[in-house]
Amino acid sequence: MSAEAAVVEAGVVEGPKRSVFYRWVVRPVVVQLTQGTSPGKIAQAIAWGVTLGIFPIIGSTTLLSLMVGVPMKLNQPILHAFKWLAAPLQLGLVLGFYRAGEWLFNAPHVSIHIPSMIERFFAEPGPFFRDYGMTAVYGIAVWCLVAPVLIVGIRVVSQFLVEGLAKRIKRGKGVGDV
Repeated sequence: MSAEAAVVEAGVVEGPKRSVFYRWVVRPVVVQLTQGTSPGKIAQAIAWGVTLGIFPIIGSTTLLSLMVGVPMKLNQPILHAFKWLAAPLQLGLVLGFYRAGEWLFNAPHVSIHIPSMIERFFAEPGPFFRDYGMTAVYGIAVWCLVAPVLIVGIRVVSQFLVEGLAKRIKRGKGVGDV
């Protein structure tokens, strides 16, 4: 049976009533399950995808995900889908990581105003990195402290959910029957 036929049989047929959550979260997981990927591997990729997706350097998460995902043999479609889904979280957390890092390292509070930072980056890259580089390092340090806890927590929860989804598929109940 082809992967497409298995997806249709599992009840993963696109339709006008499918939610965005279904299309971007559930469907990719079901597709991978019907292609034989284990729930554990999917859960591992979800955990790493979300955790790498909130890395506090905007614009670096795709390269970072490849650098981590390829050697660890993580499921690339799931890893990148969940990294992408975590992007709004990254935007919300980046300042928090920086502020927590400044507090952790007892560093002076650096003013962060995105439009002026972009302008300064292109006008004076050297002074920009001197002024903001350590703040980024502090944010990365805080992310490094939080990441292991996130990976374990997200993996446990997502494995439970993905195993439940896999059981529904094996019983022949479509995902749309949820």
